[in-house]
Amino acid sequence: MVSVFSRFRVQPRAPALAQRWRLLCAALLWAAASAPALAFDLDSVTQLARGRAQHPYRAASAALPRALAALDYDQLRDVRWKPERALWRSAQLPFEAMLFHLGRTQSAPVQIHEVTPSGTRHLAYAPADFDYGKNRVTPGAWGDLGFAGFRLHYPLNSPQYKDELVVFQGASYFRALGAGQQYGLSARGLAIDTAGGAHEEFPRFTEFWLVRPAPDARVATVYALLDSPRATGAYRFDIRPGAQTVTTVHARVFLRAPGTGKPIATLGIAPLTSMFLFGENQPSPSDFRPEVHDSDGLMIATGEGEWLWRPLQNPQRALTTSFATTAPRGFGLMQRDRQWSSYEDAEARYERRPSAWVRPLGDWGAGRVELVQLHTPDETHDNIVAYWVPAQLPAPGQALEFAYELSWQGQDQQRPPGAWVVQSRRGLGYSRQTQADAPQQVQYVVDFDGPALAGLSDRARVQAVVSSDANARVLERLVYRNPANGQWRMTLRVQQIDRARPAELRAFLEHDNHAVSETWTHIVLPE
Repeated sequence: MVSVFSRFRVQPRAPALAQRWRLLCAALLWAAASAPALAFDLDSVTQLARGRAQHPYRAASAALPRALAALDYDQLRDVRWKPERALWRSAQLPFEAMLFHLGRTQSAPVQIHEVTPSGTRHLAYAPADFDYGKNRVTPGAWGDLGFAGFRLHYPLNSPQYKDELVVFQGASYFRALGAGQQYGLSARGLAIDTAGGAHEEFPRFTEFWLVRPAPDARVATVYALLDSPRATGAYRFDIRPGAQTVTTVHARVFLRAPGTGKPIATLGIAPLTSMFLFGENQPSPSDFRPEVHDSDGLMIATGEGEWLWRPLQNPQRALTTSFATTAPRGFGLMQRDRQWSSYEDAEARYERRPSAWVRPLGDWGAGRVELVQLHTPDETHDNIVAYWVPAQLPAPGQALEFAYELSWQGQDQQRPPGAWVVQSRRGLGYSRQTQADAPQQVQYVVDFDGPALAGLSDRARVQAVVSSDANARVLERLVYRNPANGQWRMTLRVQQIDRARPAELRAFLEHDNHAVSETWTHIVLPE
């Protein structure tokens, strides 16, 4: 160690002063050596992200030991972290961490560290931490492989058991649970060119720092370093478990200098990824289940005060739509339908899948919420993506800083203050007109409920305010209170002029010249 005091050449005039000077220097050096290490924080990760952004991207090697790469899906599932070796279990702390093993489906390693009051330490891969099941492998010769990711555990549903709370695994994906929920949709750290670019780029978290929780901690903190061919990022996640687990995200993103690839067309902030196979607005003729989806709609609270609801669909071709606004108040992919009878799936339990609501912290300025809907042939593929796109990208080397709360919600979830869509159904009922007599016509039945409607009498003059783009003509609209449940029902009959092109519809309920519901905004898909 080089003393900072060696820079000063002091020559005391008396031996006593020299002795006192030596004692003072020794005391200061001892204090510096014994002081706690500098705190690890978002600034620490920001320095790494800013530094990497100044150099070309270097992908991590995904080469695996031959025996490990040969394990198939079922064999790899037999490799598990030993629960008794969970990080922080021996100290009986409120949170625990378990790490995922690398394999053919997750072959790019991430480095994981622990942050303690005395500094940070690297968590090295150790074969003794894993149970390899029936696999005949010799992991002792593999060296420090790194990991595929990690999960945090917490007594979410019962004080007697630490449930799985949040998982970080694969690219920049993560997902969390509130009490009584089952995993469904995922979030990501960043999305690049999901739409608008030549091909999508998937940034990935390459390093994590897990902060050792205090004995009475109710929040877990994780830092992450993000890297990709055209961007880097520093992230802090504060995870507060509960009936709706809330993940507070603080991020600083840096774009790499020009020349490292094509300019970014679409930078997606706070991206959410989900699955919609079919539902009440797009039923399946061959499946016994009424609905299969992790989310049934996109909800947006615009900066201008409007609430929007767009039911999700499974299009035959990629469909991208966007909603421009300034200073958004929130957006999310929601699972509003919470009834088991809506899904009839005793294994998947789609009614337990969480909604994910993004609430910006601070002013995000001008931009748009973008929704990408892709075709999926089955429920094993995610086909829905939603994110915020800022109107302006930062200059290379300049930080794009943003923060938001991401709430994983169940039965008690974010809703508009007035009234909201309960269900959207498509299909023609009995009519004297046959389908041949009414070509290119579709009918929608949309139910609304909420406090703004509950207090109205059956004779209240509630009207549907409906508009469409140039490819649709609204032929009929009707609003009435449903005597079966007290909700208000809107029926629309619409003619799609060119069936080869999509048509846009918007509708909301109005009473005494005041909007009393969110805006239902829907796309009639092309044939």
